[in-house]
Amino acid sequence: MTHANRIVAATLAERAQLEWLYKADPKKIVVIPPGVDVSHFYPIPIDEAKAFIGIESDEQMVLYVGRIEPLKGVDTLIQAMSCINFGEINSGKPILLTIIGGDPDVDPEDMSLEMVRLQKLCNDLFLGKMVIFLGKRGQDTLPYYYSAADVCVMPSHYESFGMVALEAMACGTPVVASQVGGLAFLVQDGITGYHVPDDDPSELCGRLKQLLSDHELRRTLGIQANSYAQEYAWDKITDQVVMLYKDVFPDTG
Repeated sequence: MTHANRIVAATLAERAQLEWLYKADPKKIVVIPPGVDVSHFYPIPIDEAKAFIGIESDEQMVLYVGRIEPLKGVDTLIQAMSCINFGEINSGKPILLTIIGGDPDVDPEDMSLEMVRLQKLCNDLFLGKMVIFLGKRGQDTLPYYYSAADVCVMPSHYESFGMVALEAMACGTPVVASQVGGLAFLVQDGITGYHVPDDDPSELCGRLKQLLSDHELRRTLGIQANSYAQEYAWDKITDQVVMLYKDVFPDTG
């Protein structure tokens, strides 16, 4: 950082950390976020998306996508789901929590400790078939899961940026995210989704109930999320990167 001509930070939070923790020269730091491929991550009609992933059209789905490790706070999300009175929200119809990530189908002795812990938590809370551990999914299918979801949740204890949130928003899905790290800047509270404190199942449960019970709110936030995500389209981010290189190396054209 001392010798670099420029330092690229993904978010304002990362910029602040570089200044505070590493004493980086603020004049050297430029904030350029990662981009999202909006030709790949875009809203798919919800009926088509649900049919593709194999859930009923009247089922609601809460989605988590990410690694299965304690830092990600998936246990907070599972506890939040256990607090929801489903009869009040969806007339008793199923509400699914779909978890994409990890490897839930290996033999117990080969399963990660966090996966074992999360599956045990689901059993202890009597969530039964309401929580579906799908394991890893390819980039080609993720837009269908994002588009089929009523809400995507990032309950992390920390995220430097939050690419999953950006992908979900590009697909027109509102995001509920912990107010930590890059998520505090990426997700616009009350506009593209909501912030909640990390490690607070009660607050997360309240936001999920609000969204799951209000179709018009989900629709409004989803439209705004998709519009906001366009600012992170790769053509715009690429322009910022090119401008940075031209500034650092003006003689290269």
